[in-house]
Amino acid sequence: MKVALLSREYPPDVYGGAGVHVQYLAAALAAQVDVEVHCFGSPRPATPPVDVFAYQPWDALGGEAPLLGALRAMSVDLRMAAALDRVDVVHSHTWYANLAGYLARVLYDIPHVLTVHSLEPMRPWKAEQLGTGYRLSSLCERMGIEAADAVVAVSKAVAADIAACYPAVDPARIVVIPNAVDPDEFRPSPQTDLLERYAIDPDRPIVVYFGRVTRQKGIGHLLEAALHLEPSAQLVLRAGSADTPELDRELDEGVAALSRQREGVTWIRQSLSRQELAALLSHATVTCCPSVYEPSGLVNLEAMACEAPVVAAAVGGIPEIVEHGLTGLLVPFEPSGPADPEPADPARYAGDLAAALNELIGDPALARKMGQAGRRRVVEEFSWTAVAARTVGLYRSLVASRGVTIGVADERQMNVR
Repeated sequence: MKVALLSREYPPDVYGGAGVHVQYLAAALAAQVDVEVHCFGSPRPATPPVDVFAYQPWDALGGEAPLLGALRAMSVDLRMAAALDRVDVVHSHTWYANLAGYLARVLYDIPHVLTVHSLEPMRPWKAEQLGTGYRLSSLCERMGIEAADAVVAVSKAVAADIAACYPAVDPARIVVIPNAVDPDEFRPSPQTDLLERYAIDPDRPIVVYFGRVTRQKGIGHLLEAALHLEPSAQLVLRAGSADTPELDRELDEGVAALSRQREGVTWIRQSLSRQELAALLSHATVTCCPSVYEPSGLVNLEAMACEAPVVAAAVGGIPEIVEHGLTGLLVPFEPSGPADPEPADPARYAGDLAAALNELIGDPALARKMGQAGRRRVVEEFSWTAVAARTVGLYRSLVASRGVTIGVADERQMNVR
C-alpha cells in the first residue's frame, strides 16, 4: 500500500504540533506501508524510507494582502493534487492540505483520510492573520471534512467539536486516534548548557511555556498570571514569532511590562533542537499550557515525557492527557460564549493559573511525583507505534471497502477494482 501524507509542514520547516505529528507519523507508518509526504516549501533532503515532495505557490500570486496567504495555499494544493495519481490513500493534515486531499479523492477515486488538529470555526482570531482569506480556509476545511472517507480526531473533545461544527458528517466516519510522543527523544535530561546560555538559575523554581504565539495559546493570560507568581520563580518563554505583527507587538510590550515588575523573565525566541527542549523541560519545576482552545495539546505530552508536571486549562482535549491531581493540575475555564473562546473572566482565569502554578512551586516533592507519573502515562498510553498501527488499520479498511487490491497502486491505472 502506498500512502501520501499531505501537510503544510515537514522538517526542517516545522512550527507547530501538526508538523511534529506528521513527521513522527510518517516515520512510524514507514515500518508498515510505503509512505510519501507532500508538503509546502522548498525541496527537502531525502529522508529514507519516506519520499518527500515539496511545492511552491504560483508565482503570479504576488503581493502582501493577508487574503493572499489562503490563495497561495490553495495553489499549492492544486499542484499537490496533480501528483497524487499513483497512491492508494491520501491523508491530509490541517486546512492547508485538505483541498489537495479532497481533489485527489475526486480525481483518482481513492480514499481520503483527514486528521483534524484544530477547527476553523473554533478559531475566529484566524481572521487577523488571513483577512477575508479566513473564508477560504474555512471553505477548504468544510469541503475536506464533509467529503472525507474518514475523519480522524486527535481527541474525544475534537470528535465532539467536529460533530457540532459539521453536522453533515456521519458520526460513523469520525475516528479518535490520539497524538503521541517519542519517549526516547523526550526524556529526562541532566544537561544544563541551555540554562547556562540564558542565565536561568537551576536552583530556583522554573515555570516553562513553550509553543506558538497565537491567541489560541493564551500566552497573554500567562503573562497576567506571572504577576502573581512566587517571587523566587523564574518564567521561561520558548516562543518565536507571532501569527501577526500586531500580536508580536502585544507580546513584546507584555514581556517588557512584566520584566519591569519582576525579575527572572526569559524569552527564548530562537528555535531549540529537541534535545535542547527536552533539557529545558527536564529542569522545569512546572510547565504551563494556558490555551483557550486546544484540540489535544502535544506540548503537554512532551513535557510529561520529560517528567515535568503540567498546569493547563481544562479545555478541549487537554483533560484526556493531563490527569488532574496525578500528572498535573487543570484550571477551570469558562469561555465568553460559543463564538468567543476567550475567558469570560480573564482576571479570574489568570489568578487561577497563578494559584495552580504556585501550588507546585511551593511543593517540589508533589511536583516531582506528578512529573514521574506523567512520564509513566506517556510511555504506557501514547506511543507512535500504537498510533501508526491504528492508522494503517483504518487505511486498509477504507481501501478494502472500495474493492481495490491493496498495495498495487499501478493496477488502478488498468481499472482493476
